[in-house]
Amino acid sequence: MKFKQKFLTPLAVLSVAIGAISTTSAMVARAADSPAADVARSVQATEALRVDSSLYNTVTLDWDDTARGRLVPAKRYLPAFSAAQPGSGNLPLVVFSHGIGGSREGYSYLGSYFAAQGFASLHVQHVGSDRQLWLGNPLSLVFRLTAAAQESEALARIKDVSFALDQLLASPYGKRIDMSRITAAGHSYGANTTLLLAGAQVELQGRAVSLRDPRISSAIVISAPPFYGLGAPQKILSGIAIPTLHITATADDIEIPGYRSGVADRLVLYQATAESTQSRKMLAVFKEGSHSIFTDRMGTGGTVLNPKVKVATRQLAVAFIKSLQMPQTQKQGQVQTLDQWRERYSDILATVEKAAM
Repeated sequence: MKFKQKFLTPLAVLSVAIGAISTTSAMVARAADSPAADVARSVQATEALRVDSSLYNTVTLDWDDTARGRLVPAKRYLPAFSAAQPGSGNLPLVVFSHGIGGSREGYSYLGSYFAAQGFASLHVQHVGSDRQLWLGNPLSLVFRLTAAAQESEALARIKDVSFALDQLLASPYGKRIDMSRITAAGHSYGANTTLLLAGAQVELQGRAVSLRDPRISSAIVISAPPFYGLGAPQKILSGIAIPTLHITATADDIEIPGYRSGVADRLVLYQATAESTQSRKMLAVFKEGSHSIFTDRMGTGGTVLNPKVKVATRQLAVAFIKSLQMPQTQKQGQVQTLDQWRERYSDILATVEKAAM
């Protein structure tokens, strides 16, 4: 059983991989010529990104989904107090899916911050589209990227996340997780995975099929590429019925000769999401930036802007999740918190939009 068409064409996947490297050369060049004041601001912004390591703990996990014959590596972030007391209390959980060529070690600026803020965070590695793609003969890189673009890998990524969630919840630390507060999140290819987990519908043999994991109660979608070749976004995304946060930047471009996907594609996905369900959703668009500014890479999108966007992104993610989880009597305060976030980062924001919130 296969999807009628690929989630991403080979050219599209190559653009995702190369776009993260090639889209911000002009901004990097400008940064290199910055005066001393800009250098000082860059250092200050980078320092603000640091998370006190005493506030969280990490464990690398090497799970094996024997039913599929597929390894599922992961990295678990927990608040420091939770690691010491694995059987008490309730923690919200973020399950994170990396972009193509990534790994469980990536997006650590998010995982460490989530844990320091009292969240559990589980970063799943997808062995069919992870950092192994960059190893081997460079001349065969395109073929490896093409394999990672196949519908079978797109489907396997969804099963990776659900399997990892099964394993975590079955572990002693599973008792620490609040089952009503599980958020799926992802960047780039991982954002597509997140949307499918959230309820995006595709067609199998002419029949609409939902790949949604019912345990997921909200989603954070960062720099999602379009669902190439699968039809109108409204058909795929309009039925999503859980709250979603969409994050991008005005220079969130994926580009190689003959192909381009710009920020307009991210905005179309945002508009199409939950159109029929009227579920809560929010959009944040940063000024300038790049496609890979949301990864752990520090040199892309500008040396001053890069850490500022990372700090703002993780603060928004936490504020958004908390706004969904507060009792109705307290939600007004959380809405004000989101508005305060918008005011705090107005200098680096191009657009902020909220619907049904």
